Amino acid sequence: MRVLVTGASGMLGRATATALAQRGDEVTVLQRRSAGLPFREVLGDVADGGTVARAVEGQDAVLHLAAKVDVTGRWAEYVRANVAGTRTVVAACRRAGVGRLVHVSSPSVAHGGSALVGVGAGPADPERARGHYSRSKATAELDALAADSPSLAVLVVRPHLVWGPGDTQLVGRIVERARSGRLPLIGSGTALIDTTYTCPTETAGWWSTPAPSPPTTPGPAPRPCWSPTSTSTTSSRTR
Repeated sequence: MRVLVTGASGMLGRATATALAQRGDEVTVLQRRSAGLPFREVLGDVADGGTVARAVEGQDAVLHLAAKVDVTGRWAEYVRANVAGTRTVVAACRRAGVGRLVHVSSPSVAHGGSALVGVGAGPADPERARGHYSRSKATAELDALAADSPSLAVLVVRPHLVWGPGDTQLVGRIVERARSGRLPLIGSGTALIDTTYTCPTETAGWWSTPAPSPPTTPGPAPRPCWSPTSTSTTSSRTR
């Protein structure tokens, strides 16, 4: 199968592209700058129609991971990367006759601030989503799902707190601070949290299995938020 992966320079995108190649797929990656990956690269902006059209041409499936995931930034930046980028990918898939689109979203698109324990995956809601990232991803998810049709099958996945080999983002920094005793524990530390571990072997099955109902992301059972670091660290406690 010929597969395009957008955003392959990130941790999840890199693991995904590697997993697909290892199972025998012909992988193309779309990203802004070369990451030295051993795949055919198309370099450019995911919101640029010409660039995306070149990348999508001839593909059987597209895995859309490219996004602005920073917690700070101007609203216009999130709109361009997350909303316009998704719309550009969807339009290119339709024109090129791509049969399958997997859109990587976020649980935050359906989170309005209350605790979510033992509940299914609610619909994306840009009005209730909190922050530029969540609002833009909620809009993008709705746009992607609206494109689902007999000719273009659309699947949305919502991995939460992704971590694994090559992690340079949130989880890596949390572990480093905890190990150095610089991470305060607020409250009891017993609140449950769901995480998604990613590496090529773990990621390989995501894209070939039928979507469950309601859609969920494979991963371990939720665990107390302090458990990933508490066994190997000593940190200060704040109440």
